[in-house]
Parts: sequence; structure tokens; C-alpha cells
Amino acid sequence: MSARGQDAGRGSRRAGGGREVQRAERRAAILEAAMELIAERGYRRTSLAAVAERAGLTQQGLLHHFPTKELLLVGVLEARDRWDAAAAASGSWRTGTLAQLVDYNATRPGIVQAYTVLSADSVTEDHPARAFFEARFRGVREALTGALRAEFGEVLPGGLTPERAAPLLVAVMDGLQLQWLLDPERVDMPAAFRDFLGLLGDGATPDGDGDAAP
Repeated sequence: MSARGQDAGRGSRRAGGGREVQRAERRAAILEAAMELIAERGYRRTSLAAVAERAGLTQQGLLHHFPTKELLLVGVLEARDRWDAAAAASGSWRTGTLAQLVDYNATRPGIVQAYTVLSADSVTEDHPARAFFEARFRGVREALTGALRAEFGEVLPGGLTPERAAPLLVAVMDGLQLQWLLDPERVDMPAAFRDFLGLLGDGATPDGDGDAAP
């Protein structure tokens, strides 16, 4: 190849790389705008037009990255989960880490609302978020199983194996989020989750009986 051809090839690669960077930046701006608006307005009152305006794009430009509102919200949820995924990959998940995550979620009801609505909707046939939530719950159960095993060994104090306790831990986290969203004045989500961790860790039932059934 001639020098001119090599220069042209390098220039083409640089241009392609620049387009990829620009695309990633626009996608990040859209997700940030969507997160902000969901937190401010909730899921139902957040429109694609409003997200596009906040991100400094036309609605057509937004649709190039996220063709539907559901897919945009899946993108928001994936962005929300990146910290969790990084913690799981590094093997650093522990029950204390989960308690900190619940504390953090209590500061962003809009994002929690979007997650709760989409996760419930995803059980319907052909929902665009179904594959995301199927994979997410499998991954979370596996990560929590590993975290519980690292913290408690093969059997928890109450008699459950990590595999059996992990789905319960997920159910408590998501169930508390729903109750908190519906009645935040009466449901202290972080405190209730720490209460559950106490039961999980020592096997005690609310009346003080430590003989929890396996």
C-alpha cells in the first residue's frame, strides 16, 4: 500500500473512532437525561420528547439510539446496574454492601419506580424488557449465592443453603421497594432491610426463637 493509501486508511479509522465516541457520548447524555426526568416526574410522565429536549437532541435523533420508550428505560436500568455488576464481578458483594445499596435506592425514588414498573410489566408476553429482567435476576441470584457462601459458608445460621436463601433476599429487596413506593411514610426501607439481614444472619424469628426451619 502506498503512503497515501496508508494515511487514508488511518484517517478513515480515526474518523470511525470519532463517530463511535460521539455515539457513546450521545447515548450517555440520553441516559443521564432520562434518569433525571424519571426521578423528577416518574416513569409515566416522562416522554421521549422531553428526554430528547433535555439531552439536546431532536426526538428523531433520540430514536436512532433508543427506538422505543421501553428500550430507553431498559438502557436506564442497565446503567443503574453497572455499579452492582462491578461489585459482583470483583467478588465484593456482602450483605453490608447490599444494605448500602438499599440506602442509596432510598434517595432515588424515580429510578426505583421505573425499575418496579418495568420488572412487573416484563412478565407479559413479548415485552421488550423481558430478556433483560430474566438475565438480571439470574445474575443477581448467582451473585448473591456466592456472596452468602463467602460470608456464611455452605449453610446459613438459620439452616438455609446460600442457593435457597438468595431468591428470598432478592424477593425482600424488591418487595420492600414496592411497599416503600406505595407508603414511604410508614415503610422505612433501609431499616426493614437491615432487620431482615439480622434474621438471615442469626436465624432468629421476630419473637426471638432461634430455631428457624431449614
